[in-house]
Amino acid sequence: MKIVAAEIDSVGNDIDYRSLEKLGDVTFYKDKVTAENAEERLTGADVLCINKSKITTDILKKAPSLKLICEFATGFDNVDIKACKECGIKVANVAGYSTASVAQHTFALLFYVMEALKDYDEFVKSGEYASQEHFCKLDIPFHELDGMTWGIIGMGNIGRKVAQIATAFGAKVIFYSASGRTDHNSEDEQYEMVSFDELLKRSDVLSLHCPLSDKTRGIIDEVAFKKMKKSAILINVARGPVVNEEDLVKALEDGEIAAAGLDVLTVEPMKKDSPLLRIQDSKKLFVTPHMAWASVEARSRCVEEVAKNILAFEKGEARNIVG
Repeated sequence: MKIVAAEIDSVGNDIDYRSLEKLGDVTFYKDKVTAENAEERLTGADVLCINKSKITTDILKKAPSLKLICEFATGFDNVDIKACKECGIKVANVAGYSTASVAQHTFALLFYVMEALKDYDEFVKSGEYASQEHFCKLDIPFHELDGMTWGIIGMGNIGRKVAQIATAFGAKVIFYSASGRTDHNSEDEQYEMVSFDELLKRSDVLSLHCPLSDKTRGIIDEVAFKKMKKSAILINVARGPVVNEEDLVKALEDGEIAAAGLDVLTVEPMKKDSPLLRIQDSKKLFVTPHMAWASVEARSRCVEEVAKNILAFEKGEARNIVG
């Protein structure tokens, strides 16, 4: 079996890929598969492993022997599923591999902005702390998560993990189902399900863990910000387009909400003229470069899951097939 693994730089050069190499003849590429390089790279390939490469009809035409596309990711909107079906190509993703990593980063984003950690760190390292008489610094107040209301959009694996941790901190968790369901399931029945408007009005912290869809694209916009508490903190570790970035910047500038922590953006890498760059105060806005999913452990699990998908496909089993 001939396997092409593209975008290895996006998974990491510190990860062990032997589980893939055991399955066949593997060729690794650091960059994406494109219409320009597809014919050269994919001729004779049975399996293609990708992360963000846009797989179009044009690329598929240049890979006549391709049978399986494996995502180094949960999302698969970068692949033309309809075109793959027409070509008889299966598409498989990996799910659940980054739950612990993304949940952990959710709280890292929150505490960085909520406790003004950058300011305290700079205060100490500048020498100001060593020069003052007082033993602490009280001019940047922060609040306890204990007793706050934590709102969630997207009560999947990651959302439930965040809910569990938030509850351990003493927060009350409420959630809105972006899929439109109105009934609890056995995994989230301990949390209060509310309407979208109620979620916005009640949440002290609002974290986003939903997939990008027609229902969630731009769901957090100017109208939504005006319904939120002025003291609210928004955390987005879902997909960038779930939040209207121009509206977010305006909400932060106008004091509609207190702060935001983002790990995902509408365009990645960030555009040089992104409106988010207008906010330079890290107590108001903290952005990380789409890394919440990327703990060493999560990336290792991701590769192992891809290998299991390929092995299952070779045995005729439909494991994690999404199209």
